[in-house]
Amino acid sequence: MERKTPLMLLVSLLIMFSSVVNQAKADPCVDGLGACENCDNRCKFKHGPSSHGDCDRSVGVALCRCYYQCEPPSLTPLNICKGGGGLCSKRCPETCCNKICALNYNGGHGVCNTFGNFNVCQCQYPC
Repeated sequence: MERKTPLMLLVSLLIMFSSVVNQAKADPCVDGLGACENCDNRCKFKHGPSSHGDCDRSVGVALCRCYYQCEPPSLTPLNICKGGGGLCSKRCPETCCNKICALNYNGGHGVCNTFGNFNVCQCQYPC
């Protein structure tokens, strides 16, 4: 009986260690964001500053692919709300859009996105 206890402890520790290693080596998630315009900025806007967007031209059309670290579902999900910050322009580029969102929304940040002929400032903030 005394020999089984240390063996069970060793097996339990081995199982816990291997599950932690598997989580640390998890592959990043990939999100397709459409056209390549402002790809990296849109990726960071949607999935956070540690994400990375690049253009995939393997299908003949340049498409934005956003790579980000997958996270397990949270027990207390953070709701992300979206709002508008007006139009982006040469006078109000992306840095201006980000400032507008930070001023108008608590914890907000923004990015410029082109829809048709319009370059709009889109904000995200916790709610």
